[in-house]
Amino acid sequence: MNKPRKLRSKKAGLPPGTLVHIGEVKTSQPAFSVIDYDERGLQELQLPSPEAFSTQPRQFATRWANVYGAHSPSDLATIGKIFALHPLAQEDILNNAQRQKLDAYEDNLYVVLHRYELTAGSLELGQDQISLVIGRDYILTFQERPSKTFEPIRQRLRANHSSLRRGGVDMLAYSLIDTVVDSYFGVIEQLNDYAEALESRILGQPGAEALEGIHQLKRCVSQLRRNLHPLREVLGTLHRDAGDFFRADIQLYIRDVYDHTVHILESLEDLRDLATGLLDVYLSTISHKVNLEVRTLTVVTTIFMPATLIAGIFGMNFREMPWLANPDGFSYAIELIGIIAVIMLLLFWRRRYV
Repeated sequence: MNKPRKLRSKKAGLPPGTLVHIGEVKTSQPAFSVIDYDERGLQELQLPSPEAFSTQPRQFATRWANVYGAHSPSDLATIGKIFALHPLAQEDILNNAQRQKLDAYEDNLYVVLHRYELTAGSLELGQDQISLVIGRDYILTFQERPSKTFEPIRQRLRANHSSLRRGGVDMLAYSLIDTVVDSYFGVIEQLNDYAEALESRILGQPGAEALEGIHQLKRCVSQLRRNLHPLREVLGTLHRDAGDFFRADIQLYIRDVYDHTVHILESLEDLRDLATGLLDVYLSTISHKVNLEVRTLTVVTTIFMPATLIAGIFGMNFREMPWLANPDGFSYAIELIGIIAVIMLLLFWRRRYV
């Protein structure tokens, strides 16, 4: 399946901070929502436009604003003005070809994360970019399309989860990042299941489909490794250098997410080695099948060699040869050929060649 190009050339020659959407438009109509909460209560609203972020009064201490389908430069410019976002951060939000990264500004942190999913029954890896803006008393999340990625966090807030309600912005930021990172384990499990099924297919009836499956697995694992390596740097920086936005107790949780990321990368290394091993198994299996077929042909050829030799001898144009004048000569020749063939077949059978 051909994927749409990112068309980064659209920004060629434009000044830094120019708002141009780069990437696929996955949501026709953007959606805006806000959740205000603290230990006293929660208010959740769907907003008709980005301007409503400023007109909607805040009821509680922490605000979580979410945008689905942030591909309109005018909408993002409005949100950027309301939340005082740096022009470079606004530019990056509209660019869906960002690597996972962390940019620190004076009043907020800008974090880029990726969400992955595998198409059922294949290894088509889907990728969505998630942008987080972590402020002093608010968090902005931008997603390319509606998904259930952050629904567990919403459910915990609605259920009055005490630590999350009291934790404030840094606790919410950790929970969102942890949810995205934990979703990678599901992708890893799907890849492991696919690799196990592929191994069984290779050991059974290896064919062109199995070889294509190996290449798909290697390509998918390589793409994940390449895209997830920057995440380790992002979480390491959050743990070490983001003390202005994360309390010491929350930084311990960030370190735990960092450990999860290391585990995921190690699992991808194992999967890469497994894919390489599957290719070796495939080539060995194909070579073994070819050897068996060649051995079978060799046995058949060897059995018929005496018959060819006898037929060639009796086909020589000599006037005087044994059995030529004998009425039973033909039967004797056929019997001799059959006896030699049976003896050779028994010898091959004893040596387990057939």
